[in-house]
Amino acid sequence: MSRYRGPKLRITRRLGSLPGLTQKSSKKLNRPGQHGKILGEGKKKTTEYGMRLEEKQKLKFNYGLSESQLYHYLKEARRRKGVTGLILLQLLEMRLDTICFSLGYAPTIAAARQLVNHGHIVVNNKVIDIPSFQCQPSDIISLKPTSSMKKIIENNLKTTNFIAPPTHLTFDKEKLEGSVKNYCARSEVLLDLNELLVVEYYSRR
Repeated sequence: MSRYRGPKLRITRRLGSLPGLTQKSSKKLNRPGQHGKILGEGKKKTTEYGMRLEEKQKLKFNYGLSESQLYHYLKEARRRKGVTGLILLQLLEMRLDTICFSLGYAPTIAAARQLVNHGHIVVNNKVIDIPSFQCQPSDIISLKPTSSMKKIIENNLKTTNFIAPPTHLTFDKEKLEGSVKNYCARSEVLLDLNELLVVEYYSRR
C-alpha cells in the first residue's frame, strides 16, 4: 500500500494527535464518517482487534510509512534483544527524517522527508538522500553548506512548537547542527501510543 496523501485532519479526528503528520487541529469533534455523529467519542464501539488496528494506524500515519515498511521494522525489532515495542519505536525515531523533524528542521515528518529527498541534509559530512537511513549514536546531522533551504529552516526553528530537541539529541542553533547521543527513551516519544497493541496486531503474521 502506498503512502497516504489524503486529508490529514480527517486522520487526526479518527486517531487523535499525530505530531509527525500535522501540527494543525480540526474544529470538528466527531470522528469522520457517517456514523461519527451517532456514536461520538465516548460511545464508539471498538473491538479488541479495532483497538490494535488503530494503534498500528497511528504509527503508520505519524511516521509516514507504508504497510510493508512498518512490518519490516517490526520484524527487525523482533530479531533484536530487548522489549520489542520499545525497540520498534527506537528504530522509527532513529530514521533520518524523524531526527530532522525532532531537531526542528521541519514542522512535520513529511516535510523533513522532503528535505532529505532533495539532498539538503548531511550526515557525518556525507549527503544522505534516503529518509529511512538509520542514524547511529555519535552521528552528526547538519545542513548542506550550499543548501538554499537555510532561511526556511531558520524560520522553522523560530516557529516550531518544540522548545528543545529530545534528550537523546543535541542541537547547535548557530551551526544548525545536531548530533545523536543515544537511542531515545520511551518517555521522549511524542506520539500517544500503546506499542504493545501494535506488537499484538502483528503477532499472527
